Amino acid sequence: MSTTYTYKQLNNLEIKAELFPTTQEAAPLILYIHGGGLIWGTQNDINKEQVELFNDNGYHVLSIAYRLAPETKIPKIINDIQDSLVWVKEELPQHLDFDHNKVIVMGNSAGGYLALMSGTFENRPDAIISFYGYGNILGDWYSTPSDYFNKMPKVNESLAKQLIQKTETAEAPITARYAIYLYCRQQGVWPEYVTNPSTTDLTQYCPVNLVDQEYPPTLLLHGDADEDVPLEESVNMQKALDEHQVKNKLITIPNGKHQFDENMSDPAVKAAFDNVLQFLKDV
Repeated sequence: MSTTYTYKQLNNLEIKAELFPTTQEAAPLILYIHGGGLIWGTQNDINKEQVELFNDNGYHVLSIAYRLAPETKIPKIINDIQDSLVWVKEELPQHLDFDHNKVIVMGNSAGGYLALMSGTFENRPDAIISFYGYGNILGDWYSTPSDYFNKMPKVNESLAKQLIQKTETAEAPITARYAIYLYCRQQGVWPEYVTNPSTTDLTQYCPVNLVDQEYPPTLLLHGDADEDVPLEESVNMQKALDEHQVKNKLITIPNGKHQFDENMSDPAVKAAFDNVLQFLKDV
């Protein structure tokens, strides 16, 4: 049984969080951030088998929504993640008994990116877990046409722009928004769609450049056959963590593609989650 909360409200827009509690008292909390290229997703976009696994091992799970691009740009999206952590610290204790000293931010893909950004906040989590996330939004893989995505049916600019709403949104299904992302990857214009590169210094939104010695312990998981986010993104993030002597581990999934963790029956995925649970115990 889950409970829905509104952790932030802007005019008529409610930004929600879905709480999946464990029965253990004063349990650690995993704050989960969904993927979707920053363009689609909801607070319910979380693998329920993973929720059950974490609950069974004594962890609350709080899955959050956030404002989506292109209607909202990266600086404000990141502000939502910052505000979710403040809400966890200041408001959630009124509704849930949890261990305030063990809040872990976890995300996949774009959610992994936002999880890695959380390590640079003033109010940082106690640990971070990034599934095939990225530390550099200025990489060529995002700003040049993708061979992989160009093998798919072509999306023209007019269709992509038709799907953009006139007002901000924090919840959108993949079916209504994937064409925007596909167009961005086929044309290499994702940075232009999710931020204002001509007026914003994007290096301040690249966690690979922002690691310091106070960065939280971090677990990185990435498939070596990822067709969307290259493995090098996690490799480079680990190098930055090592340079600043931050506790970290990179788990590479052999033949693992994007969203490898959706197949919870795969032995390699089971082994990866054994590592995740061990990391959680150790932090």
